[in-house]
Amino acid sequence: MTIFNFYSVTDRIASSGQPSKEEFQVIAEGEYELVINLAMPNHEKSISEEGCIVTSLGMSYIHIPVPFDSPNEDHYREFCSYMDALQHKKVWVHCIVNARVSAFLFRYLQEYRGLSPAEATTPILEQWLPNMDEVWKGFIERAPNQL
Repeated sequence: MTIFNFYSVTDRIASSGQPSKEEFQVIAEGEYELVINLAMPNHEKSISEEGCIVTSLGMSYIHIPVPFDSPNEDHYREFCSYMDALQHKKVWVHCIVNARVSAFLFRYLQEYRGLSPAEATTPILEQWLPNMDEVWKGFIERAPNQL
């Protein structure tokens, strides 16, 4: 898979940075049923017509814009409500570089799927941890089992 910062989290959850228009076709061919986008719509790498592209390929689309400098519990709870309700579907979650997504999945996989911190830590999150700012450290520290 050549999609930027792609990581297969489970057999039903994949994560990545921002896919290109063409890469959404690859995601659809991978039998993913839903795309969740955590990126802000005004980011230079975001695709304004992403929802239309995704739905035209037969997938559902959910956009939860999470400001990189201020993720909050409302964003996280909305994300979890979709992930939990759709846990039997193949879901692709992305943001711009897969940082937001990795932090959200770290918490979700522990709280809702019972994974250990080690099991919930993606390679992208592991790379980010040494340089993670206090906002995101505080966000992931709200997980039931901290790193």
